[in-house]
Amino acid sequence: MEALELTDFRAATARIYLEATGLKDFRARRDELFATHPQSAIPAAERPGFQGLRYYEPHDDVICEVDLRPEPGEIDIDTGGPDGVVRYTRAGVLETPFGELSLWWIRAYGGGLFLPVRDATCGKGTYGGGRYLTDTVKGTHGRGLTVLGGSRVRLDFNYLYNPSCAYDDQWLCPLAPPENRVTAAIEAGELTYH
Repeated sequence: MEALELTDFRAATARIYLEATGLKDFRARRDELFATHPQSAIPAAERPGFQGLRYYEPHDDVICEVDLRPEPGEIDIDTGGPDGVVRYTRAGVLETPFGELSLWWIRAYGGGLFLPVRDATCGKGTYGGGRYLTDTVKGTHGRGLTVLGGSRVRLDFNYLYNPSCAYDDQWLCPLAPPENRVTAAIEAGELTYH
């Protein structure tokens, strides 16, 4: 049953990313999912009183189109949990207004793009371990990172979100490696949960 619930949660997440009519609708639908789904990262005891996630106000200054510069590389990130070490291949480097960020491809069956970010807001309003802009294994398609064609991508940092471990210690998550830590403050996306 738990495997089916998790599959349903991932499908619901993908539907939100693919179907929401805009950022406001996206956030409302995500709040509803987190409040009601049995696989929500919000602890079950907190769901009845859950009032929604907190976010920075959206703004266009954190939306950019950039090229993905090929740069080979591999990294292993130890989740510290049952997932063990997750292996990634660098898809390339993105020159963002906030600094360079490596876009990773998960080296596992099915693969997927992964873009974790740790910026100057982390631990000062946002989750200390960093946030994600996309993790397509979890169904986060076409919002934070949109493939425009060729090597061009659109990044919308208004969609930065916390990993599951930001809500409950039962979750263990891969966090931003050193090359995805920028000194700039990205005042966009999700704030701390507590």
